[in-house]
Amino acid sequence: MYDAPESPRTGETLRAALAELLDGLPPKQAAQAVDRLIANYRGRTPTDAPVLRDRSDVVAYAAYRMPATFEAVRAALDAFREQDPDWSPATHVDVGGGTGAASWAVDAAWPGAERATTVLDWAEPALALGGELARTATSPALRAARWQRAEIGAGLKLPDADLVTVSYVLGELTDAARGAVVEEAGRAARAVVIIEPGTPDGYLRVLAARDRLIAAGLRVLAPCPHSAACPIVPGTDWCHFSARVSRSSLHRRVKGGSLPYEDEKFSYVAAVRTPVEPEPDPSLRTPVEPAPARVVRRPQIRKGQVLLDLCTAEEQIRRETVTKRHGPLYRAARDADWGDAWPPA
Repeated sequence: MYDAPESPRTGETLRAALAELLDGLPPKQAAQAVDRLIANYRGRTPTDAPVLRDRSDVVAYAAYRMPATFEAVRAALDAFREQDPDWSPATHVDVGGGTGAASWAVDAAWPGAERATTVLDWAEPALALGGELARTATSPALRAARWQRAEIGAGLKLPDADLVTVSYVLGELTDAARGAVVEEAGRAARAVVIIEPGTPDGYLRVLAARDRLIAAGLRVLAPCPHSAACPIVPGTDWCHFSARVSRSSLHRRVKGGSLPYEDEKFSYVAAVRTPVEPEPDPSLRTPVEPAPARVVRRPQIRKGQVLLDLCTAEEQIRRETVTKRHGPLYRAARDADWGDAWPPA
């Protein structure tokens, strides 16, 4: 499970802005909007139009989904950053960004960096509220973000960008629109990160997007340690991870939960375009080397040993048993978490 440290100002500012937003939302209206959004989120409502229709929808969405989306995207970006911590995107396009959770996550992943961010969505109320939230940020990059209406579908045209994120969007699109959006992201970007719910269907959408990105000439950087076929057989299992989400008291009220946290399951792929010639400036380089292996199940800690299920560069899922005889590696295995690269750098 990903639980990496974030930029404190980014996360705290977002939570404070959401709390203020929720404080003015009538509970009954919020509950009705949340129920409808859950139906869309679980894929029961086909959508070739915006899911978020008005301000009450958008406020409910921000309360219900924005904290979890932020943490899931941040976790995927953390895995991306581990492979080249010196790289930072100077330009970012957030496709279907809604209220901007992915843009906040990018800011948490690369705090303090200068960056031109453009958030694209077809729902004007989402863009308006996203702009309001961003203006409360301490980050100049977030405050200066552009919020632009665009139809997220077959006719989408993206500006060239260092990083394109597509988070929790593909499930809202028709098959044709989904393929077109992924192909356009692969054309426009040096790096693409796609995140979907950690369900069997979400994994299948990520898997199809992964294939399209590879066909477009990109290499998979995470979570896979290779760009070959996924060794998981669809229908028997699915690749997904988990991010811990802190809940405020208002968030617990809207979500109907009592715990101070929840675990957001997500599937993702991060892919990069390998430059023909190495860039001398690290800020212009694209990270190109995936981890040797990745932990794809929750580690099992037993007396004197740790069992790790790994996706490996040999294009297979295998179990590795790390015992006390392995010394420092055993201690690292005890600290390893679901989603971590293995062995640790």
